[in-house]
Amino acid sequence: MKKKGLLIGFLVFSFLAVSPHLSLGQLKPGDPIVIGVPTALGSIEGRDGWMAIQMAIEEINAKGGVQVGPNKHLLKAYAIDTREHEPGIPVHDALTAAEKLILERKPHAIALGNFRSEVLLSTMDLISKYKLPYICSIAMTPLMQKKVTEEYDKYKYIFRNCLNAPYLSMYLSGVMGFIRKEFGFNRAYIITQDVLWAKGTGAGLEKWFKENDWEVIAFDTYATGSSDFSPSLIKVRAQKAQVIVPIFDMPQSGILLKQARAMQIPALIAGFISPIACENAWKVFEGEVEGMINMIYEVGPIPIKAVPKSVVFNQNYGKRWGEKARTELSGHGPGPSYDAIYILASAFERAKTVDPDAVVKAIEQTDMDGVIGRIRFGKDHQVIFGFNPKETAVGVGFQWKKPGERVVVFPEGFAEGKIDLPPYMKK
Repeated sequence: MKKKGLLIGFLVFSFLAVSPHLSLGQLKPGDPIVIGVPTALGSIEGRDGWMAIQMAIEEINAKGGVQVGPNKHLLKAYAIDTREHEPGIPVHDALTAAEKLILERKPHAIALGNFRSEVLLSTMDLISKYKLPYICSIAMTPLMQKKVTEEYDKYKYIFRNCLNAPYLSMYLSGVMGFIRKEFGFNRAYIITQDVLWAKGTGAGLEKWFKENDWEVIAFDTYATGSSDFSPSLIKVRAQKAQVIVPIFDMPQSGILLKQARAMQIPALIAGFISPIACENAWKVFEGEVEGMINMIYEVGPIPIKAVPKSVVFNQNYGKRWGEKARTELSGHGPGPSYDAIYILASAFERAKTVDPDAVVKAIEQTDMDGVIGRIRFGKDHQVIFGFNPKETAVGVGFQWKKPGERVVVFPEGFAEGKIDLPPYMKK
């Protein structure tokens, strides 16, 4: 009988050990709500997203925490570096880091999450195993939505509140349409990083170009870590492309601008280069970013009056982390990461429990104004992006101009200036 009791006890313990959401069950008075943050902390997006999360948690805790049923609970977050932004890091290593965090910290939910789309798709099975509400704020593959839609019961715990690759294509195609209207250009050269989200974005844009009477001169890809883009730039000049469309998130991608400027390539550069989105990029690249039209995927790192919370976030980030950190804010991730904590806090309060299935239903019903605009999830668990912040989340296109300012040029409703062509490019 004693052995039977020990066996039952062992089985119960084992079950709870692999099911942290059940081992925590309902919160007891005084228990914190734990948020896990497994992400690429060495990337600028991961670093800034983690800092934004800490800021949101401090704000909520300063007001007493989150009301779950009859009690208030403070939020507590733990991060782990998945290193998935580093060249050559296997997907398995990132998954191991995430599972380590889950088993050791027993979070009630996950925020920020994966940097690389390939890792996100594999992580979805891990999240399904542990039944943890998960809001992704960096990885962009639309295959996430496909999996949620096709196997809802299995993957219903996964949400994304940042831009995805199709929405980036939507914004970039909007910029290209605007460029054509302004200058009559119709010859594009696409250059992307050889990773899933970048190639997917490039493919979507290539399709749009062909459907809208543009000529796509070429579509080149470069491995993560590449630092010489001159082969493509030589072809841009030789084949008289008018617009270069770069799509990169790696630190070395800023070299493309330096090379294009040194070679005086007569083409407008418009796309996304992650290290060029920060406010301090003008100083870092010694003004060689001038003229590029870059995307801020989600407002916040660049404040716009049409989204008041983006202005407040930008100011408060500087107060909390210092002006240097504010000027280093990446153009993708910080706003959604900050908003994710408020989304989760609201969901816990409305669900009146930390039960994952109840929290998922509450997240699905989210309708709030955030740093990135109006936040609502589609049936595929992707936040809806568009051009009106009163109805959707928004991103913007800006151009670098002297003496080092990011001037919003798209959407037209937010525009603060006109697009300037490079001095060595004839209209």
